[in-house]
Amino acid sequence: MKIGMILEGGACRAAFSAGAIEALMEEGITADYLLGVSAGACYMMSYASGQRGRNKELLLRYIPDRRYMGPQYMTDRRNRSYFNLDFIYDQIPNYYLPYDYQACKAFPGEIKAVVTNLRTGAPEYLPVDRGDRRNTLLRATCALPLLFPPIRYRGELYMDGGITDPIPVKRSVEAGCDKNILVLTQDRRYIKSPEKALEIGKMRYRDYPAFVKALDERTMRYNGALERVRKYEAEGKVFVIAPQDSSGYHRLEKDPELLEQWYNDGYEEARNRMDALKAYLAEGGGSDGESPAAPVAE
Repeated sequence: MKIGMILEGGACRAAFSAGAIEALMEEGITADYLLGVSAGACYMMSYASGQRGRNKELLLRYIPDRRYMGPQYMTDRRNRSYFNLDFIYDQIPNYYLPYDYQACKAFPGEIKAVVTNLRTGAPEYLPVDRGDRRNTLLRATCALPLLFPPIRYRGELYMDGGITDPIPVKRSVEAGCDKNILVLTQDRRYIKSPEKALEIGKMRYRDYPAFVKALDERTMRYNGALERVRKYEAEGKVFVIAPQDSSGYHRLEKDPELLEQWYNDGYEEARNRMDALKAYLAEGGGSDGESPAAPVAE
């Protein structure tokens, strides 16, 4: 049996995912195919290297650090992002909070991140280069429109994978995963509404018409992905771990108390569902018979 693990993005909202991952690691829940989007891909890497506690330290020590993000970094010609890219993707994993690249290389499964090709406007599912100490692909999957510059990787320009495949459970099923563990960063009632910032983005990236079309379809794609998740869940193809209430979760949160609360939400939700998850992986049932709540508008 091949097990997939899919992690939604959401920038700092993915503190929930970090907590859920910690609970899965404690219980020795393993997956053969890791597929992360945006911040979900970053927290996925500590799972691949088996570094328990690392994601929590990252959340509580470094996200609140003034070196992590802020509008001052937008005006830096070498950065041009709301996030301090070299601090996050180079200095933290290579100096302040060392990442175990050797353990990651030894991980026996596949590790992939979703990115959006700026030229084609299509999602791509690229294998993580386990020896890249600048973590270029992780930068690309996190490259939110307007808050990041496009990231060049292997000859193409890429941006956030969440634009074109925010919940890539279909890709995991197509990759041959019989069972899939999906960690969401929005609660089960959530439906996406059009974002005003995307209208600005369409002007900013007007030289890339396929990408502009992808931005225009963002809301439709996200809500369609949620419908697909419900279908797969009913078929027993996916087990969902999601916040009970994500209404107070914010993408650019810096408050360590809130980040710790969201982390604990993820940890406790995964712990509470652990018996059901183990039964699902062992027997092939659905999530646990829980029906998704009716969606409400954002």
